[in-house]
Amino acid sequence: MKKTITLFAIILTTTIVNSQTIYSKAFGDPKNDPIIYLHGGPGYNSMGFEITTAQKLSENGFYVIVYDRRGEGRSPDEQAVFTFQETFDDLDSIYKKFNLKNATLIGHSFGGIVGTLYTEQYPKKVKALILVAAPLAMQETFLTIIKTSKGIYKNKRDSTNLMYIGMLEKMDKTSLAYSSYCFGHAMKNGFYIPKTPSKEALTIYNKLKADTLFGSKGAGMTIEAPTGFWKNENYTSIDLTEHLKNVLKKKIPLFGLYGIEDGLYSEEQVTRLKNMMPKTNFKYIENCSHNVFIDQQDQFITALKTWIK
Repeated sequence: MKKTITLFAIILTTTIVNSQTIYSKAFGDPKNDPIIYLHGGPGYNSMGFEITTAQKLSENGFYVIVYDRRGEGRSPDEQAVFTFQETFDDLDSIYKKFNLKNATLIGHSFGGIVGTLYTEQYPKKVKALILVAAPLAMQETFLTIIKTSKGIYKNKRDSTNLMYIGMLEKMDKTSLAYSSYCFGHAMKNGFYIPKTPSKEALTIYNKLKADTLFGSKGAGMTIEAPTGFWKNENYTSIDLTEHLKNVLKKKIPLFGLYGIEDGLYSEEQVTRLKNMMPKTNFKYIENCSHNVFIDQQDQFITALKTWIK
């Protein structure tokens, strides 16, 4: 990783692809190691990472690029088709816009699915792939949410939500409604945040909540993207196991950053992912949930500085 002694630059730009605008923003010195952040969703955006972490990461010697996928966040497009190939083409446009031959990809949550499939198809463009709270197997994630939620409701003697869980267990497990209800229970039961956030994390979360742009646009989800990816790619049934094996066969360094309190993933699922890579390439972090780069930001940045050289 190159040391940066010049003033950091922040570049806000839009990329025109097929007459549509893809929002993007770059932080830091273009001479430093490039990192592209792939946000979660589908139907979300990169605001959380951009507001809380991108600048600080760039100050540690990286050239950090964030963008919102087509039809999501600040990249509206009524003609978006929501296929993985469309996301690959748009990611290629980001490489071109910022004059990158290859880059490290940070895939957060659903962004980890996008990053894995892109790396598998275009290995020469990826220096390393870092999975951050990304699913290994979507169906296993849903079962984990249901099992843990059921235990919570039993302890609370919450007969109403136990009834809803019973109904959920009888649904078509490949349906979009099934995944949506599962994520709804995960949100209701606090699976995305640590039980006792650190002072550092609370400060960052408060900064994020106070941001006027995030407050008006950042926290919302859109329905078009999950519907599109479900119809076109059956994303609710994706299992990345074989895709990650192919990435490793192509000699692309693979890393993982996960929170022990992330309620979306069982310890068994995390362990299987951990066992796919060298021990030093994986961190399972205490007092940390889904937003690793906020819950334990210092550890997040330290890991990247150690891994990407």
